[in-house]
Amino acid sequence: MVPGITRPCLIISIFISICLCLLMVLPVTAVTAGYTKITQGNTVFIGEQGLDITSAMGNDTQIGWWAPGAAIATSSPSGQETAATPFYVSPATFGQYTGPWYRLNAQGKPDGMIVAFRVADPTLNIRVLDTTVSVDVTNKWVPRGDQVSFEIDTNLNPIFSRGGSSSSEGITINVQPPQGGTYSALIDSSGKAHPVEYLAVSTPTYETGPIWDTGNSLYSTGTYTIWAECNVNSMKDNYGVAGKTISQQTSLLDQDQNPLISVNVPTTSPTTQITSASTTVITTIPATYHITTIPSVAATTMPVSTVSSGLTTLETIPTKSAGFGVVLALVSVCALAAVIILKKQH
Repeated sequence: MVPGITRPCLIISIFISICLCLLMVLPVTAVTAGYTKITQGNTVFIGEQGLDITSAMGNDTQIGWWAPGAAIATSSPSGQETAATPFYVSPATFGQYTGPWYRLNAQGKPDGMIVAFRVADPTLNIRVLDTTVSVDVTNKWVPRGDQVSFEIDTNLNPIFSRGGSSSSEGITINVQPPQGGTYSALIDSSGKAHPVEYLAVSTPTYETGPIWDTGNSLYSTGTYTIWAECNVNSMKDNYGVAGKTISQQTSLLDQDQNPLISVNVPTTSPTTQITSASTTVITTIPATYHITTIPSVAATTMPVSTVSSGLTTLETIPTKSAGFGVVLALVSVCALAAVIILKKQH
């Protein structure tokens, strides 16, 4: 026993010494992300950082860019940069210089016309498909209960063929319900959950298949906001441009009623009803007159006109004033006297 050191303290000291010895003999392994290792001729994307380009550069430290059609072997590069690990594809530096970057030797000339890597401007878009009726429903409406698939259109697929892998990096499909937040997985019609985060999109056009049952009780009716994003090697953080590392946002209305069909709700409005009073129309049946004229007129004889109609027979007796013949004679005499007097005057 060492004087001044208790047994428990001695045991702890020995344990720490053993741990330190083990750490000294263990090899040191560098920890890198899954998609950072770049080999000669690989494609890198604007915004990526932390890339290991050791294999792509060999013993060279400079890279050069020539405009398309330039005589690379006999002309100087239009752009020249130092390339070392870790490498950052800066938007400011490489934004206008996409395409092949060649390795340069110490004299600034192409080293065997070797392409170190190609720089590309990322593109990312998403479409929403109703697989129940095989219709593109991006920014449209889907009947509740139909099955939904997603299609990702991108040029980022070379990232996922670099030979590495990562469970925390990839392209993520964001599905935001009306109440906010996003889902990490979606449920299909069989009840199976499909993760929508960190997808390894290996083709330019990538389809998920029917992974979302819009009629599941977990999903409320209303408008969902959908977009895709890629933050592999912090590319979205460095270059968060819509259509580049993050897609344009789309919407999807999930409900039973087609919004294009309006619902007519009956409304009650005061009605003015005009009531016509019953009208009695008196129709007069034209009477047919049968007139019988007595040829001779005598003072004592009264001609009788018999008026008969379909309804009533009426007898009309015309009357003449008494002495009618006498008055007529006097008028004739007076007229004759007037004519005689006029002749005498002439």
